[in-house]
Amino acid sequence: MPEQPLRNKVALVAGATRGAGRGIAVELGAAGAAVYVTGRSTRARRSEYDRPETIEDTADLVTEAGGRGIAVPTDHLDPRQVRSLVDRIAGEQGRLDVLVNDIWGGETLFEWETPLWEHDLDNGLRLLRLAIETHVVTSHHALPLLLRRPGGLVVEVTDGTAEYNRDNYRVNFFYDLAKASVLRMAFSLAHELGPRGATALALTPGWLRSELMLEHFGVREDNWRDALGEVPHFAISETPRYVGRAVAALAADPGVSRHNGASLSSGGLAREYGFTDLDGSRPDAWRYLVEVQDPGKPADTTGYR
Repeated sequence: MPEQPLRNKVALVAGATRGAGRGIAVELGAAGAAVYVTGRSTRARRSEYDRPETIEDTADLVTEAGGRGIAVPTDHLDPRQVRSLVDRIAGEQGRLDVLVNDIWGGETLFEWETPLWEHDLDNGLRLLRLAIETHVVTSHHALPLLLRRPGGLVVEVTDGTAEYNRDNYRVNFFYDLAKASVLRMAFSLAHELGPRGATALALTPGWLRSELMLEHFGVREDNWRDALGEVPHFAISETPRYVGRAVAALAADPGVSRHNGASLSSGGLAREYGFTDLDGSRPDAWRYLVEVQDPGKPADTTGYR
């Protein structure tokens, strides 16, 4: 592949403040793209997450990686803000080649293994709005710009493959519904975009070493293996840059339309495209979950990363 196969391409990563969204934005930048990064956490104002990561920090990382990062504060529940964002991209670039819907925002809103009738209803409904409605609003406004040129790519980021989520209850009613809905959105968009020359697909990272996850286990990226004593299966985890490399590989593939409507994973795409995580490994978390973790076998990543 060329050193920067996405030079002169324009991407929008909606929900790029931290985690997978940040990793995707940075890797699109490393591939040469101009990347608009959006979210509600800025250097001037934090979202209700009240965390230190900001979209400006992400934009700086994109630029440092070799692309051009452009931070645009956006609440994707507000159609006016999203319309203004897309109008700005159209005015400044005249095109949109890649749309990544990674908006989530539900970590503090769901209760593990809590049935619907016992779960806080306001939190559950807020989670669904953040995880589903935001994607709909963003696609509604961004897709006309993406369709101006053939070959556009839409990536719906979720948790779990269609096969895994079909057979497994995920956390609770609200979380399960949110992640299944994003998978179905990619499937539906594929039917609408495919005949118009664009591609839509769903993509899941594996066990992500996000800022929140590292903090939860009391480790940093440079010593993350210290958490294995408490959580041995964390050995299959991956950095946010791994799923970022998956998106960059898809965006640079002239034959990406063969994936239209598919449910894909970072580990599966690493096998197909040959990229690795930052440490040179290729973790395949969803195969590991099915074959090792879920059956209750001892943690052993041999053959899985």
